[in-house]
Amino acid sequence: MNEVILEVKKRDTGKKASKSIRNQGFIPGVFYVQGQDNISIYAKPLDLRPIVYTAQTKVVDLKVEGSNQSHQCILKDIQFDPVTDNIVHFDLQGLVKGQKLTVEIPFKLVGQPIGVRQGGKLMQNIIKIKVKSLPQDLVELIEVNIAHLNMGDNLLLKDINLGALETELAPETVIATVMKPRGGGK
Repeated sequence: MNEVILEVKKRDTGKKASKSIRNQGFIPGVFYVQGQDNISIYAKPLDLRPIVYTAQTKVVDLKVEGSNQSHQCILKDIQFDPVTDNIVHFDLQGLVKGQKLTVEIPFKLVGQPIGVRQGGKLMQNIIKIKVKSLPQDLVELIEVNIAHLNMGDNLLLKDINLGALETELAPETVIATVMKPRGGGK
């Protein structure tokens, strides 16, 4: 799994402090680990791009100014301004060895299905899947070869090797389908 280094600074808590941070051009956030105190932080908008504007799940190597210790974490939540679409807040969840966490991991469909070459249309029903996993079992994305799908075939969750990842979705959940074209088709 790719690791992204994020350098942040500590900040005061509260609405006024957050507003002041935003007015200075930074983005307020919080880092938390179960059983420990939260750390209020802020970062430069450009530094957040590699972990926010990607479809992949990334592990963040968090370096807090004034601390020699780095923290392994993931982006747990991100909030955007509804008008400008700028990031207004982010949450980072610390990874603890031996402790499972819940994350969303995207599917990457690879190959062109036989049914699409025959005039069918590929429909991806599920783009991301919520999984429970130990930190060492996390993956950036789940890559699935779909070249074998014929017209009318479905790719079901049970057809995919998730390894050590656990999900609450039913094994019969349809991930992708090759649909017949309207009007009969070939």
